[in-house]
Amino acid sequence: MDPALLRERELFKKRALSTPAVEKRPAADSHKKKKAKVDKDGSSGSKHSAETSNGNFNLKALSGSSGYKFGCLAKIVNYMKTRHQRGDTHLLTLEEILDETKLLDIGMKQKQWLMSEALANNPKIDARDGKYAFKPKYHLKDKKALLRLLDKHDQLGLGGVLLDDVEEGLPNSAKAIKALGDQIIFVTRPDKKKVLFYNDKHCQFVVDEEFQKLWRSVPVDSIDEEKIEEYLKKQGISSMQETGPKKVLPVQRRKKPGSQKKRRFKTHNDHLAGVLEDYSEGVPAKK
Repeated sequence: MDPALLRERELFKKRALSTPAVEKRPAADSHKKKKAKVDKDGSSGSKHSAETSNGNFNLKALSGSSGYKFGCLAKIVNYMKTRHQRGDTHLLTLEEILDETKLLDIGMKQKQWLMSEALANNPKIDARDGKYAFKPKYHLKDKKALLRLLDKHDQLGLGGVLLDDVEEGLPNSAKAIKALGDQIIFVTRPDKKKVLFYNDKHCQFVVDEEFQKLWRSVPVDSIDEEKIEEYLKKQGISSMQETGPKKVLPVQRRKKPGSQKKRRFKTHNDHLAGVLEDYSEGVPAKK
């Protein structure tokens, strides 16, 4: 090999070794690292959501946010409802409530918000002179109060009372409902909620068996309401009329027929008017 080329090769190696080189990280490594970080954050988020769904909700994790404030409020309202259902209906101060709900670590700002806004304006909390108690829809002391409420609803035609409202307002409601026995009737709505009705035994009477047979022997399955009403009128019996507000259908106005203009046809061969003859009625006689 040419000695000149060998010298140039050696000089190139020396220059290359003396020049500092900066190694650039491959993009794939940074992408993997970023993906691992996202997976870690996602797993922690799913873990947090799983803890929340299991009921282990950490109020301290939301400290300083609106979620923390409303979480404290929900815990207080639920506790006041539970103690009311146990029969503890006496009023408590805010400090007593925080002590019993173990919310002693909340700040003065949250306390002020609870006193001035949250508890004072809550429809389920009764606030009196700085003390608080649960406010149910119906204030019921015992089973007699429940029976009077159901009887009043029956007399005024207000229907029944939801079991949820009774359980909310009557301490030891299960025991009281069981003691009333057949004096109340349970009806389950389509949404699975139970409704309590007063069982008015004065309206119960025995119907003669012969009358029942006559009643059931009349077939009305294939007859609509209009035919039944027409039949009753013929027999001199007035049927029950609907007294609710009737929907007024809008009157459909008829469109006025537009004046039809006579069509004008264009005539042709005007210059042959005296020459052409009409044969529509037969051959004209010769003049």
